[in-house]
Amino acid sequence: MITIEQTNSQHLIFCDAIIEEIAYSASIRGTGIAKRSVEYLSKKIIDGNGIIALSKTNEWAGFCYIETWSNEKFVVNSGLIVNPKFRNLGLARKIKQEIFNLSKIKFPNAKIFGLTTGLAVMKINSELGYKPITYSEITDDEKFWEGCKSCVNYAILISKDKKNCLCTAMMHDGNEKKMKKNENEKSSISI
Repeated sequence: MITIEQTNSQHLIFCDAIIEEIAYSASIRGTGIAKRSVEYLSKKIIDGNGIIALSKTNEWAGFCYIETWSNEKFVVNSGLIVNPKFRNLGLARKIKQEIFNLSKIKFPNAKIFGLTTGLAVMKINSELGYKPITYSEITDDEKFWEGCKSCVNYAILISKDKKNCLCTAMMHDGNEKKMKKNENEKSSISI
């Protein structure tokens, strides 16, 4: 049984392993990703701005966190990762659903968007009602773009004046019907 829950300080023990897996997974796929420090991710975990999946033996199985931009006008669900031991169970989809729900509760007036190079994440986002958008539709907050500096594709982003890059920008279209379809599913997975 895998349970999915909002993060709290008890989950700090998983921070290093999550950061390692995010970086390793990106390097294996050959894709760019903004690197996050232990301090940065720890704050997300403590503040309850994350969703974590845990196995019955208390191993981290998956994770995702929330970041806000432009005075909470925009929300990003970032760092979606599933521990390799727990892949192919539909866990990423359930974590993404829960982080979306948490985002709507904590920041009900924000536009929810994301940047990704991952086909699997694009498919999940599409199923949840996200649509591809141009970079001009997302936050112009300079702190957001600073987060991209650690990505291997940062030079491409800058050469394009932050108008596009290798990541696909997607924003939730506000269609709650798609979200309602998945909301009633249990937040646990049997394995």
